[in-house]
Amino acid sequence: MSGIAAMAVAQVLSNGVAKQLVERPRPPKEWFWHEDVEDRPDSSSFPSGHTAAAVAFTAAVTPTWPWAGAACAVPTALVAVERVHSGAHYPSDVAAGAAIGLAAAALVRTAPRLLLRHLG
Repeated sequence: MSGIAAMAVAQVLSNGVAKQLVERPRPPKEWFWHEDVEDRPDSSSFPSGHTAAAVAFTAAVTPTWPWAGAACAVPTALVAVERVHSGAHYPSDVAAGAAIGLAAAALVRTAPRLLLRHLG
């Protein structure tokens, strides 16, 4: 459950907050030779919400299920690489998405303890 919650928090932080604060255009189409570059979103390039969600899920499940985290690590890395390769993001967008994903996972893992400490 923490993986899904971390993904949700990462999506809110990346797409609901950061993309609204930073209006960065997508990389120029001329940089890419493939046709996939035509199917890009119109929203801000910064940060990568896909990367944020993938990293958040992987980071949230790894402490509890290390084998699942290891299994998720390769697809998570592939998501990050694909976002740059497709022309949807700059590498810095992906790095920021990864940082947001890590922060979301940490928040989801520590929030219950902080809440119980505050209430108890």
